[in-house]
This record gives sequence, C-alpha cells and structure tokens, in this order.
Amino acid sequence: MDFSTMESTDKKDVQKMEKLPILGLTLGDPSGVGPEIVAATAVLPEVLSICRPIAIGHPEILHYAARLRGISPKIVAVDTLEEAVFLASCNDPNQSPSPDHILCLATGPEDAIDAPHGRIDARSGNAAFMAVTTAARAAIAGKIDGIVTAPLHKEALHLAGHHYPGHTELLAEMCGVRDFAMMLYLGPDQIVRSPEGLAVVHVTLHTAMRNVFEEMTPIAIREKTHLVHDFMRKMHCEHPRIAVCALNCHNGEGGLFGDEEIRVIRPAVESCCREGLCVDGPLSVDTIFVHARDGQYDAVVAMYHDQGHIALKLIGMHRAVNITLGLPIIRTSVAHGTAFDIAWQGTAKITSMIEAIRCATNLAHARVA
Repeated sequence: MDFSTMESTDKKDVQKMEKLPILGLTLGDPSGVGPEIVAATAVLPEVLSICRPIAIGHPEILHYAARLRGISPKIVAVDTLEEAVFLASCNDPNQSPSPDHILCLATGPEDAIDAPHGRIDARSGNAAFMAVTTAARAAIAGKIDGIVTAPLHKEALHLAGHHYPGHTELLAEMCGVRDFAMMLYLGPDQIVRSPEGLAVVHVTLHTAMRNVFEEMTPIAIREKTHLVHDFMRKMHCEHPRIAVCALNCHNGEGGLFGDEEIRVIRPAVESCCREGLCVDGPLSVDTIFVHARDGQYDAVVAMYHDQGHIALKLIGMHRAVNITLGLPIIRTSVAHGTAFDIAWQGTAKITSMIEAIRCATNLAHARVA
C-alpha cells in the first residue's frame, strides 16, 4: 500500500468517514458461530452507516463464513494495522468497508483453517486468542475506537495454553486494570421499559460458587455499583436507579438463611448512598428483575454470574450485549457463546452482534463528546 495516495483522496470523503468510529470485530473461536455472525453483520447498511468495521482474524475463514451465509463480499485482507486503519478511514470503493467489501486484518495461525467445526480444538482457541489480543493492542494504542468480540470457547483457550477465564479477565490484564466488571446490557424496547435500557453488572464472575462468599466483599460490591452507575450516565441516564441483589433466598430473612445481606451487602449499599448514588438493596432476587424490567430500576448489581445472566437472558437474550466495564478501551461483545450445536450451519442469529456494534459506537461517541 502506497500511503502517499491518501493525499489524493477527496478531503470531504475522508472527513465524512472520520466521523464514524473504527471498530475491530474479532472472529472469535473459528469452530463456533463467530466468523459467520461477523461476516453477516459487517456488510449490513445499518452497521456501515454508524461505524467502519475491520474484521480481525483469518481472512480465509471469514471468506468461507460469508459463503455459508449466502453472501459473497470481497475479503480485503491486509497484514498491518496501519493499512487497515487507512482503508477503513478512506472511501476507496474497491477496498474500504461496504456491502461489497469486508476489510480484514489478517491474524491467527494457519492451522486454524483445519480445525473442526462445532468441536473444542486448541487451534481454534489459539486463533481466538490472537484475534482478541491483536484487537486490544490496536485499541490500547488508540489506532481504533473500540473492539467488538465474537465468542471464544474457554476450554479451547486453555488447551491452547492461554489460561484465562475469558475475554474479560484477559482484557483487564492487557489494560493493566484491577477494578473491572462484566456487564450485560439491554437497550430500551417494548420489553425493557427504562428509557435508557437495563444493565446488569456482576460482583463475582467466572469462579466456582464456593469462591463467591470470599470474593463478594463490601469493597467489590461498591466498586461494581460505581462502575455501572458511570456506564448508565454515559448512556444519558443522568440519575441511574440501581438495585442490589441479595445473595440468599428471601433476602436472608433477617439472618435466618444466611447473614451476608447484613454483614456484607447492606454496608456496601449504605456506603454508595452516602456517596450520592441512588441505590436500593439488598433486594430479593425472585422479584428484583421484574421491577427492573418494568422500569423501576436502570441497573442491577448481581452477586454472581448466573444470578444476573439467567434473568437478563430470559428477558432478551438475542438483543443483549456483553460489555467490560473499567477498561481504558471500549469493548463490547455478543451475550452468547460459541454455540457449537449450530456452528457453521448458517442459522446463527446476528441481532446480539448488531446491538454490540451499536453500543460500541454510542460509547465511542460519548467518549469524544
């Protein structure tokens, strides 16, 4: 690529493209649904109207995934981040992102092409790792405005020698942060009645249930509550109303069924209230999400992974977005896994990926506003 050609690019076109955030879309685990949902999403006019996507992964895998979905865009493979960013920023009809072209920053091992579909494989785990680390480094360097990740498989990641519980912990380490959280988010619609949507943040994450009692501290609860409060403010919710979950059934019944609500959760809630946040809790989990869905709360703080995930996915799994809070970069993702049972059949839903891209775009605009 001769970068001097940028001087001859029409300045109005460049200025127009520069207003759209550049997002890196990782292909995730090639044995799962990631490549096909990226291929199907990257060519959508509704996506191209709000961002400039760069697929990150093996171009040949992306090519096969596009054919699987019944589309035939040209895969414009580039080897350097600088070239990818240049093409994403200009309006070259033959190479920049469009319904006819998917720009792909080539990364990942060649042997990932031979990994079986719908099965756990170390080659796929390594490919997913290389894609997300490439994307993260680009975002940390400020070369792209955010990353949107397709799902990886944690066991495949470990088989490849990368011992992380998932995207969240890997990205936190790369960014050098210790105060971070996984959050699921649903934008407002006819089901979620809060005008700014509904967010669910998790105090503990990818850990055994026996570890929850140790990791669920007042400090951790307070930190996660502040993180979700700050996120909702970025989504134009000026005064977020936050509900904090109890741990035990019936809110512990005054200590009869456990005293974590009294010893751990309530002090954290009271601390947040003193700091000016609008927080209720601890509240019984069997009703808290009903009230949140109906608009009484904008965000919920869950004590552990499934306490938050199950409820939000029942409300709107295929529209939910996974967001990592506390990072210096923007990272959103689909709220589902690799779906090996339907992988490479051309039937995977893309609505969560569309919402993840939309959310990353909104966060990028909020950052520069």
